[in-house]
Amino acid sequence: MQIQITDTVTEDDQNALFKGLRAYNAQYIKTTSFGELAVYWRDSQGEMQGGLIAKIKGDWLSIEYLWVSESLRKAGYGSKLMQAAEQTAQARGCLHALVDTFSFQALPFYQKHGYTQQMTLPDFPEKGISRHYLSKTF
Repeated sequence: MQIQITDTVTEDDQNALFKGLRAYNAQYIKTTSFGELAVYWRDSQGEMQGGLIAKIKGDWLSIEYLWVSESLRKAGYGSKLMQAAEQTAQARGCLHALVDTFSFQALPFYQKHGYTQQMTLPDFPEKGISRHYLSKTF
């Protein structure tokens, strides 16, 4: 047996690692209610102007990405994406939501939507930037 160090994560290696990890976790967590959720804003030409991608993990909506085109910001589109995702997650049985954001991104936006800051990592991923973790109970 040997340790290998690499700068490249192949799909096969990632799948092998995930297979082992999921097998272990399955002893403790029911994953039958796990899934993906996406909400997109598209213009009349079908071009994406904003969107939210999340995972549903048991009782939790885990928001991974939220983006709104610069030209649509401050016009309520982000709020509508959040509301649609939260309502859909609740309909699927979620009781809570989790999101993280960098200090230069959207901390006040999430707080305005009822998210409570749980933790902050200062100087992540580099000096002068913080990563904030927030949650919400529906």
